[in-house]
This record gives sequence, structure tokens and C-alpha cells, in this order.
Amino acid sequence: MRNSLLDRFRGARGTSGSSGAGTFRADFTASLVVFLVAVPLCVGVAVASGVPAELGLITGIVGGLITGFLPGSSLQVSGPAAGLTVLVYEAVEEYGVAALGVLVLISGLLQLAMGALGLGRWFRAISVAVVQGMLAGIGLVLIAGQLYALADAKAPSSGLDKIFGIPELIGDVAGPGDALKAVAVGVGTIAVLVLWPRFRQGAKVLPAPLAAVALATAATAIFDLPIARVEVKGLLDAVQPPGGSEFAALAEVGVIGTVLAFTLIASAESLFSAAAVDRLHDGARTDYNKELMAQGAGNAVCGVLGALPMTAVIVRSAANVQAGAKTKASRVLHGVWLLIFAVLFPAALGIIPVATLAGVLVHSGWKLIPTKDLVPLWRTHRGEAIILIVTAGAIVITNMFEGVIIGLLMAVAKTAWETSHVHVEVSGREDGDGNGDGDKPLYVRVRGNATFLRLPKLLDELEGLPRERQVELDLTGLRHVDHACEMALATWTERHNAVVKRDAAVETQVPA
Repeated sequence: MRNSLLDRFRGARGTSGSSGAGTFRADFTASLVVFLVAVPLCVGVAVASGVPAELGLITGIVGGLITGFLPGSSLQVSGPAAGLTVLVYEAVEEYGVAALGVLVLISGLLQLAMGALGLGRWFRAISVAVVQGMLAGIGLVLIAGQLYALADAKAPSSGLDKIFGIPELIGDVAGPGDALKAVAVGVGTIAVLVLWPRFRQGAKVLPAPLAAVALATAATAIFDLPIARVEVKGLLDAVQPPGGSEFAALAEVGVIGTVLAFTLIASAESLFSAAAVDRLHDGARTDYNKELMAQGAGNAVCGVLGALPMTAVIVRSAANVQAGAKTKASRVLHGVWLLIFAVLFPAALGIIPVATLAGVLVHSGWKLIPTKDLVPLWRTHRGEAIILIVTAGAIVITNMFEGVIIGLLMAVAKTAWETSHVHVEVSGREDGDGNGDGDKPLYVRVRGNATFLRLPKLLDELEGLPRERQVELDLTGLRHVDHACEMALATWTERHNAVVKRDAAVETQVPA
């Protein structure tokens, strides 16, 4: 018995050690993949926000090293997000880059307070269709934006403009210039990403994104292609801690409104992203309150450093899960790689073509679109499919936050419609001898859930009742009745009985 227990203990140790080594290997590989995805996102969001590119890298580093250590969502990766680009750009234009740190710092402190008060748990009630629509919408916007980076061109600001600008982009690529060479590098990157996993031996040694970037970078260097590379100048000069004058600006009403917008949008994007990431893996679920506090801590640090606001980023989070990450070590390590390469080896980043990284993001964006699930969903749950499509379209037309809100409102309306089942039972009131009496009022009982969504149907049924008999309405069978229905039913009953009484009085006055 003793030997049996000892053998089990040794076996457990061996299994644990092997599992631990495998877990670290998976996290290490995933961190490199996320690093490659994070670089163009950090730089691109910063440039689009009207601030130095280094500020985007600082936010990405904080997202890995600070937020990555904290509890909440173990596989979700944080950094600068495109959803706040327009808001940050307007804030920088209005108050200057120096004031950005104060806005982000206060937003982070508010997020910490919201998490401590338990407000994050309210984001758990998210429709599956809305989450899938969010992923699809982000994937579409990501692909549309990176098509421009694929051709070394500047992308329009809104998602709709990006899509409408694609024909002009195609014309520019087909014309004279070096855009076609950049596109060839980007398309080649995508081809490697698609084909590399089929070479199982090679995929075990080197993941597809790393192989694609390495091959494209080597080809660009060998043929000396005149295409854009990643530009990183240094982090220390970009750090701008806010001073007293920036804090004094908090007295302005406009600044307070911007802070609240930062807080709500960043919180919503992070927690919506957490719901989406939870659907991508089978590990531990997100603790929404802790995740909100982790985001708040990260934003507070970003504010002190004068960097961009932080949210959880679904693109790099999905890349993290798809690359096989097991624990939070992958997101922490991705922050380490960002820090090491940006500070010590900026030249290493400078040899990577932007078109190559755009190819990686186009491939990642396509994988976010549930192409295989949409047709079966349409056949079995058409309402859910419509919510998915509308949510994705709204994100493309507006932005992620507004698109998700539209999707959630549709999901709530659909649920309210499906649960608002009302039945009307009509019978003549029994008299003392058990026989129906035509002079007695109709006994109308309403059962189910009466909401304004079913009010037209309910009133149509009541209007079909005989006009010569009064009605006695019984609402005790209703499990729920909203104010609109209650008032409408009371008004209809009063008006109907008044008309019956008036008509009866007119008949008695007419001589035979």
C-alpha cells in the first residue's frame, strides 16, 4: 500500500513537471505571437490618435507587465485599442498631449472604484449573438484597415470610409509606384500563415506567424524592396508625466466629460472583450470585477507615464488563445518582449515590413468572423443571426462601443418579444342557476406577460368582442404587466362599457 502511494506520488510529480514544462513552452510561443500582433496595433493606434508612436508601445508594455500580472481574465491581453482612437484624437486636439496623462489616470482610478463596488458583474449578461457579432465586426474593421497598411497607404478614420475607399486603393496599387511590392509581401505573408500549419513538423518547431514574418522580412532584405518598415525611436523621451497645470484642467466641464467617456468606453470594451475571449477557450472564466480593477490599475500607470488609455484588445487576445496560451505568463512575456526590443533593439523592429504585420492582422481578423456558424445559425435561430449581423454592421458603421450597445438593445427587444405571450379567455358570467345569461357582462381574463410589445395584438383581440355586451376584465392571471398595457387595458374597458351603456340607453328611448 505504501509503495503504491509512493508510486502515485512520483507519477503525479512527473506528470506535473511535464505539464508545467509544456505549459511554459506554450505560453512562451504564444507570447511571441502576441508580441508580433501587438507591435502594429500599438504603433498604429498611437499614430491614428495623434500622439507619438512610442506612447502606444508604453501602453502595450504596461498592459503586459502590470495588468498581465493581475487577476481577472487570465488569457486576455491589454493595450491601446482602436475603439478609443477618435476620442483620444479629439482630446489631444482640445487639451494637448500633456493633458492626456491626467485624463487616463483619473479614468483608471474610476475603474478601480467601479470594480471595488462590484459593477463589473453587470457585464456578464451578454447575448452570445452579440459577442459573435462583436468579433465579426472587429474582424471586418481590422481587415479593412489593414488592407491599406498592406499597400503602405494611410487608412481613413472610420470603418465605413475604409470599406468605401477600397476601390480607390485598388486603383492606387495597380498604378505606378511601390504599393504593388508591399502588397506582394503582405499577400505572401498571408499565404504562409495559411499553408504553414500543413507542414506539421515545421509548425511544431516554429508557429505560423513567426515563420511568416521571418520569411517575409528575409525576402524584403534580400531583394531590397522599397517598402515601409516599423519605426521606433525610443521610449524614454516619450514619457511625459502630468504636472500641476494639467491637473488644474480637471475643473473644466469638458475635461470631466472626456474622463467619463474614457472610463465607460474603456470598461465596456474590456469586459465585452472578456466575454468574447471566454468563448474562445475552455479555461477559467473571467472575474469581471477583478478584471475591471486590473484595467483600472493599468490605466492609472499609463496616466502617470502620459501614455494612451488601455483596454483589453480582442485581436491580440484572440491571437493569444489561438496560439495555445495556457496561463497569464504569455501576456506578461509579450510585455517583456515589447520592452526589450523597443528599448534595446529598436533596429530589430525596424527591419520588419509593415505589410508583413498587416498580413498577420488580416489573417487574424478573418479568423474572428464566424463564417462556418452563420448559415446553421440562420437556419435554426434566425433572430440570433440577425442580431449577429446587425451588431457586426453597426460596429463597422459606427464603432465597437456603439455597435455592441445596438446589438444588446436588439437582444433585449428580441427576448422581451419572445417572452411576452398573452392569452385572452372570454366567457359569459354564470348566473345563479348555472345557465349563461346574455344580459350579464362578458368575463374576460388575460393571462401571461403583458408588455407594450404585445399591446397591438391584445387590443385587436379585445376589439373583436361583441359591442353590445359590457366587459368585466380580470388581470389576476398576468405574471407581469407593464404600465403601458395596464393603462391601455383600463382605458379600453372604460370606453367599451361606456359605449355599450350609451347604446342601451338609446335603444330604450326608441318607441316600438
